[in-house]
Amino acid sequence: MKILIRNGRVVDPASKFDAVADVAVAAGRIVTIGDAGGFTAAKTIDAQGCIVAPGLVDLAARLREPGYEHEGMLESELAAAVAGGVTSLVCPPDTDPVLDEPGLVEMLKFRAEKLHQARVFPLGALTRKLEGEILTEMVELTEAGCVGFSQADVPVADTQVLQRALQYAATFGCTVWLRPQELYLGRGVAASGPLATRFGLPGIPVAAETIALHTIVELVKLTGARVHLCRLSSADGVEVVRQAKAQKLPVTCDVSINSLHLIDNDIGYFDSRARLNPPLRQQRDRDALRAGLADGTIDALVSDHTPVDEDAKTLPFGEAEPGATGLELLLALALRWGEDTNAGLLRSLAVVTSAPAKVLGASLGTLQASLGQLAAGGVADLTVFDPKAEWMLTPAELRSQGKHTPFAGWAMRGRVRCTIAAGQLAYEAADR
Repeated sequence: MKILIRNGRVVDPASKFDAVADVAVAAGRIVTIGDAGGFTAAKTIDAQGCIVAPGLVDLAARLREPGYEHEGMLESELAAAVAGGVTSLVCPPDTDPVLDEPGLVEMLKFRAEKLHQARVFPLGALTRKLEGEILTEMVELTEAGCVGFSQADVPVADTQVLQRALQYAATFGCTVWLRPQELYLGRGVAASGPLATRFGLPGIPVAAETIALHTIVELVKLTGARVHLCRLSSADGVEVVRQAKAQKLPVTCDVSINSLHLIDNDIGYFDSRARLNPPLRQQRDRDALRAGLADGTIDALVSDHTPVDEDAKTLPFGEAEPGATGLELLLALALRWGEDTNAGLLRSLAVVTSAPAKVLGASLGTLQASLGQLAAGGVADLTVFDPKAEWMLTPAELRSQGKHTPFAGWAMRGRVRCTIAAGQLAYEAADR
């Protein structure tokens, strides 16, 4: 489809481009940015008063297929993605069966591609069945389409196994994605502190994160492997990463929208919608995470989208399944963070576009040159949003199959008007 986006404010964090311009799209590529004279479009989108930005790249979104279709299906979750302006997403391997075989990865990618919505980049399991014992065939999984290898939320207890995994990954240039949490200290349900003590909830100390981080950093020094640290949650964790980056170690990291905006007090009176992994920590941690994202210590902001069904959430706090829906909230909450911290529009968009694309790096193959940015000749992944549009988050209106979010009832600003994925109009708001 030939599409012409007219009169929008085009903002591309990768090139620092920020100007009112037209964008012409044809054959899945951006033809031109600026004067589109002579371009004949099959569809014209008037973006007056809107921002035209690269499609969002989300580094953490569970799609729940295969195995957990009662909590989410590819159709519903990819529809949620494009409604939120997300055109590319990375999904962890903790499905059922676990993504530890090439055939499973190929099937998932095939199913996703048939829907012609957001691109899906799977992470392969680091160990078979995520049991932390036997390494998977990383080369075969990479050939099947995996962009990295992860244990999801299951720590590797045996440090020697983790060392060997990093050695294997380094040999073949693979990136290992790890959520830093020490297995035994991380068995609680809320962040250690006065609130957890008062409520009688088993706590997870900050040390559960920092001990794991120090172990990973030492193994990176030993092996030279590239590691992406998933969903930092503490001020001390940010400082460990800052020191690792100062030593020029090949590490990157992200933070979730939950940890960026909420603290442990938001649990309220045992609100299971705030039962999350990692747990919500204290205000000093949130402030450090916000500052770390602003100064580049933290590379990317993620939705940590984890749809959970009603039965699994309507349980006592400690028994409820952790997770919350987030794909449709990523843009608005990135903009909110930018306003709250004066980080600015370019940085607010960079942490959900060009920065996460840079984390993926060479694993993107031919897409590396243009994913997460706007460039003539590059892939046509765009989102058009109204930065001033205000809306109330009503869970029932979310397109995701998962309706549980701790942000329910929040007043949001910034709404997607349309999303173009690989040159196709994947989403258009009904009220345009």
